[in-house]
Amino acid sequence: MRAPRPEGVVTRGTTGINRLRRSDRWAVHHPDIAGVLRSAPDPLVVDLGYGAMPVTTLELASRLRSVRPDLRMVGLEIDPERVVPGRDGVRFARGGFELAGLRPVLVRAFNVLRQYPEDAVAPVWERLRSGLAPGGLLVDGTCDELGRRCAWVLLDRDGPRTLTLAWSPFHIDTPSDLAERLPKALIHRNVPGERIHDLLQAADRAWATAAPHAAFGPRIRWRATLDLLRAQGVPVSPQRRRLRDCVLTVPWDVVAPA
Repeated sequence: MRAPRPEGVVTRGTTGINRLRRSDRWAVHHPDIAGVLRSAPDPLVVDLGYGAMPVTTLELASRLRSVRPDLRMVGLEIDPERVVPGRDGVRFARGGFELAGLRPVLVRAFNVLRQYPEDAVAPVWERLRSGLAPGGLLVDGTCDELGRRCAWVLLDRDGPRTLTLAWSPFHIDTPSDLAERLPKALIHRNVPGERIHDLLQAADRAWATAAPHAAFGPRIRWRATLDLLRAQGVPVSPQRRRLRDCVLTVPWDVVAPA
């Protein structure tokens, strides 16, 4: 059977070792991602747009295999010159938003849509979601070059579910510094009157209020910040374990464009 023609355009392809470690750690411990991997008859995962080097795909495969040892990982790149021989149980192939005809239970697309116009996001999300296996999930995210500032959206077949912001506690001054790394669906919405702007401003105010906790380190201060946000009615997702990162997850409707 002939593979479908790749959909999309070639991106810059910048990548680096451990650049996506924060989202990897989150994915391994996310109950829905772990659940879909454990229950899938065919635990196929696609890393879409892995860039000039496949290191982050190999890292994701290694980490997710702690959840499902027999996981199948395929890295897809639209640029044929970036397709490399498979190794460590990971296969690489040419493909784009059509997912090379595969039906994965999980798709990760990091730093792909950042290079597209904002009005391309919804159609691409719909295209990717239509290619998921039943119960499948999509993670669309963005991060800086060293992976210290990250943001991603979790989607299922029905649409976006949550937004997560994650960053190194030692390389940021205020939560709103994450604005430059928001996913494409939100990066142009950080202006007064938009929900994402309201959330970042609320996080900054809570962070400032939690300043007395700074003597105990930024992680302790961030936990106090989360408590303040919850007390203010922000539906912050609970953290099920102690995290080395500062992480803020909210339902999508909290930040959806007005």
